[in-house]
Amino acid sequence: MQIKDKVVLVTGANRGLGKQFVKSLLQAGAAKVYAAARDPGSIDIPGAQAIRLDVTNAEDIAAAAAACGDVQIVINNAGAVTHGLLTDAASTPSVRDLLEINTFGPLAITQAFAPILKRNGGGAVVNILSVLSWLALPGSGAYHVSKAAAWAATNALRAELREQGTLVVAVHPGYIDTDMTAKIDAPKISPLDVVNQVLAAVETNQEEVLVDETGRAVKRSLSTDTPIYITGI
Repeated sequence: MQIKDKVVLVTGANRGLGKQFVKSLLQAGAAKVYAAARDPGSIDIPGAQAIRLDVTNAEDIAAAAAACGDVQIVINNAGAVTHGLLTDAASTPSVRDLLEINTFGPLAITQAFAPILKRNGGGAVVNILSVLSWLALPGSGAYHVSKAAAWAATNALRAELREQGTLVVAVHPGYIDTDMTAKIDAPKISPLDVVNQVLAAVETNQEEVLVDETGRAVKRSLSTDTPIYITGI
C-alpha cells in the first residue's frame, strides 16, 4: 500500500522516533497524521493533528478510536524502558509497568482500531519492537520481557488480522539515536533511517523489518546451536 494519501495514527509522537515518523509521513504525502501523546500540547509538528492518548488509559483509547475513524495505518511506537536486575524483587513493579506500556498498550490500540482498519480497507499495523525482543542485556530484563511479549502478541495479531486484509509489521531495531539511548556508548541508527525502512516495508507489504546489522545478526543466530540469547553479545 502507498503512504501517499493515507490517514495514519502514530503513538508516542512527541519525541524521538515517533516525532520522526510524523514528519516523514507528512513529507511522504500522507493525507492526515494523528500525532498522539499523553500531552497533546507537546506536539509541535506543523501539519500534524495532535491528540491525547495514553496507551495505558482505556478512556483515552476509546476516545481516540471514536475521533479517528478514518485511520488506515496505525504505528504503535509509544514505549518505555527501565533498568534493573530481575533477581532483585524491587524490579517486579518495573516488569508490570513495562508490560502495561510496551505490551498491553499496543495490544489495546490494535484491538480498538482493528474494526476501523477493516472498515477502511484493511490497512496496516506497525509495532515498534526491539532486538531485545529476542535477548536480554544485563539490567534490561524488564524491557526484554515486555518486548518479547509484544513480539508474541504481534505474531498472533498478524494471523488474526490477515483475513481482514490488515498488514501487521514487526520492527526489531537495535540502538536508535534518540534521547532514550543518549547515555549508551554503542553504534546507533538514526531515527530517519529507521522510519525510511519501515515506510518502505509498509509500501512493499513486508511483515518484518530488521533495520540494522545488530538486528540481522541476532535474528540469524536464533536458528543456530548457539543462539545469542544463550551466549550473550
